[in-house]
Amino acid sequence: MKKQIRLNAFDMNCIGHLSAGLWTHPRDRAQTYKDLQYWLELAKLLERGKFDAIFLADVLGVYDVYRGSADAALQQCTQVPVNDPVLVIPAMATVTEHLGFGVTCTLSFEPPYQFSRRMSTLDHLTKGRAGWNIVTGYLDSAARGTGLDAQTAHDLRYEIADEYMEVVYKLWEGSWEDDAVVRDRENGVFARPEKVHKIHHQGKYYRVEAIHLCEPSPQRTPLLYQAGASTRGREFAGKHAECVFLGGSKRIVASSVADIRHHAARCGRNPAEVLMFAGITVIVGRTEQEARAKYADYARYVNPDGVFALLSGWSGIDFSHYRMEDPVTYVKNDAVNSMVEAFTTKSERPWTVRELVEYGGLGGPTPKIIGSPTQVADQLIGWIEETDVDGFNLSYVVTPESFTDFIELVIPELQERGVYKLDYSPGTLREKLYGPGRARLDRSHPAATYRHADPHNRGSSIRDCRSRCSEHGSDVTRL
Repeated sequence: MKKQIRLNAFDMNCIGHLSAGLWTHPRDRAQTYKDLQYWLELAKLLERGKFDAIFLADVLGVYDVYRGSADAALQQCTQVPVNDPVLVIPAMATVTEHLGFGVTCTLSFEPPYQFSRRMSTLDHLTKGRAGWNIVTGYLDSAARGTGLDAQTAHDLRYEIADEYMEVVYKLWEGSWEDDAVVRDRENGVFARPEKVHKIHHQGKYYRVEAIHLCEPSPQRTPLLYQAGASTRGREFAGKHAECVFLGGSKRIVASSVADIRHHAARCGRNPAEVLMFAGITVIVGRTEQEARAKYADYARYVNPDGVFALLSGWSGIDFSHYRMEDPVTYVKNDAVNSMVEAFTTKSERPWTVRELVEYGGLGGPTPKIIGSPTQVADQLIGWIEETDVDGFNLSYVVTPESFTDFIELVIPELQERGVYKLDYSPGTLREKLYGPGRARLDRSHPAATYRHADPHNRGSSIRDCRSRCSEHGSDVTRL
């Protein structure tokens, strides 16, 4: 049986997401990001194309590593200004029935108690179509904006994130039992207090004593995305993530896929159920010649300073100190280590700064597929077969044109080959990916540790939950 290709549309609530300078293209509509109508039309377009989800990136802070200031980022609207991505999702949910919504939220600067309520609210409003991309941040400017001198060290951020996940799992999975809410109007009882539990978490980085403020949402825990591909990030993904966003060449992606599945298996999870999405940019035309012409047209609008602002922010390397023909060298820092590795220590050849700018100007530093619908489909299927990914995070060059072209030209070709769904499955976002009756996280997932005995977690009990939690120095008790 052929693997069905999964698709996320990659966007951000800003003007200049990944294609620096393309906001000046006459057909680009990114400048209308403040207009809710843009998001409503995009959601309807993606649902017409049967996309699994729109994956909304986000970043706190500004790209101020290049030349030591945010000037280039501001001049080229390089992910600044950037609006809150969560706020557009409920509106998009009202004009769609099936499209999922993966949203990036940085855990480093928001307490888990408040954040857990925000995501439960989102899951309620979308009727179970909410997903969270777990990130820890990578910009010192974000840390300074929240009162810190600099961001926490890279690997320590993941250690803190592990404990953060423990807290939100307890709130989402362990605070309210499934039958806590009765809505008994006749007797004036909305919820049964004995079925609502206070969590007591006394950890190294967090202390929480509270009940979850929301009644259980359709998925309880939102679908969990993760995008860190460093050594520590892959370990974290194997433990927590259901969907992982990966970048780099086929060789790098294949290695990351295998490593993450290995970590998932070590955690007692089914490694095949950790869905892998490779970042990719597609430029398609009715013929290869038309696609190449479109690529050439787009390339005329790339702004090098905007590209440098992005690359310097992601890598933590100020590229103003390099000449265009200099090779890119590995520098260990607290930014996005996996991106630096992809073009240095893990690359099959050395990259010059010029090559990196030319490569990253359209769709960011993701592989590019340029060609006719048949050629694009061939390459996408090749990626699936050679790397064991499950699908793609599709970056746009010009919005919504890039998505429209893909839907009108590539989707029919994939459907004809039997590798793309003809229609959506019913249910929540998690059920659409994993099947009926899978609205909640699988019981092999660490979040299930904190559940009370219920039909979704047969054999588990609050005693088991307490026992497992006590291993981490915490408890779940009745209110």
